[in-house]
Amino acid sequence: MIRLPHTTHLKRCGATISVVALTLFSTLYSASNRAATLNTNVPAAAQASFVYVGTQQRQIVGLRFDASTGKLTDLGELAQGPKSTWVTAHPSLPVLYSVDDDSTHEGSVTAYAVNRETGALTKADAVASGGAGTTNLSLDTSTESLFAANYNSGSVSSFRVNRDGSVGALASTVAETGSGPNRRQASAHAHNAVLDPSGHYVLVPDLGADRVFVYRFDPATHALSAANDTSEHAFVAPAGSGPRHLVFSRDGRFAYVITELSAQMLVLRWDAASAHLTLVQALPLSSAAFQGVKSGAEVAISPDGRFVYAEDRGENELVVYRVNAESGELSEIQRIASGGEKPWSFALHPSGKWLVVANQHSGTVSVFGVDPGTGMLSDTGQSMAVPTAVSIAFVG
Repeated sequence: MIRLPHTTHLKRCGATISVVALTLFSTLYSASNRAATLNTNVPAAAQASFVYVGTQQRQIVGLRFDASTGKLTDLGELAQGPKSTWVTAHPSLPVLYSVDDDSTHEGSVTAYAVNRETGALTKADAVASGGAGTTNLSLDTSTESLFAANYNSGSVSSFRVNRDGSVGALASTVAETGSGPNRRQASAHAHNAVLDPSGHYVLVPDLGADRVFVYRFDPATHALSAANDTSEHAFVAPAGSGPRHLVFSRDGRFAYVITELSAQMLVLRWDAASAHLTLVQALPLSSAAFQGVKSGAEVAISPDGRFVYAEDRGENELVVYRVNAESGELSEIQRIASGGEKPWSFALHPSGKWLVVANQHSGTVSVFGVDPGTGMLSDTGQSMAVPTAVSIAFVG
């Protein structure tokens, strides 16, 4: 089912986010951009940047990150209010986006202007997400679009992103259906939404339905649509596997899906011409000797596309795979402790030299060095206490 919104701005305390906030957003963006030009002689990857940590404590915590040493410095709580479990950053503008993951009411997406000198966040605007339990965001700058997965309502929403990085109109919401054999699969639970490299389809791993749904996307209207043949294009994952997150190979021919409930890595061939996914490989994420509760969490690909990184939440480990460029298949090359308990997600630094992990249960954020030649990870020993850390985003 598609719902097109009648209003785009979220009302708080009976008032719509005002034009004044957007004006402030533009002013802060311009000021921080000017400040960023002061250090033009220093390579961008070597400059200190900021790490923003989404948590389950209704706050966003900021950390200063030195990309030359991997050192973290605590900046404390920088935003509070919504249940901001997931944060993501604009790759070129000083803008941070967060969700409201509270399942008791309709979720939202909030944009914050980032002060590039201090790391401070200023709320610019907030838009209703069209669903409950908004759990994940994915940004595509080529189409100026933002996609939100609403876990509890089992729906996916798309938004226009304005030129200054603020969130514009809610363009569409697609409601999903389906279930699985696990007690957590009584209904559809969209967990991630990613635009394919062709720019015409959005793929949605759904934990509840054991599907990777495929929706048409119109870059001109920023709207998703469920055509009559959408069900034919959906990839049917193993029963009870619970697809969680997805990332494409750099050439766009393969999609790597991590499952949460069965802790597997699925390699899928993607045919954009027919909007079809085909299983190439299924690998167990857990080690052969593991007897506990399996749980996969996050997946990412290296900037050069040669390595895939996955999070084994059940064993508190990070797993590194080498990618076969021709077949897309994965070969495990390393397993390393995540630096804490229950790693929820991680993010690769834009330089490709660092990987930062949010360990939710232990409440720690840990820094790992990345060898760009071998893809291997090394624990730097750099760690910071952040209660219920869930997600990581970098702003340079």
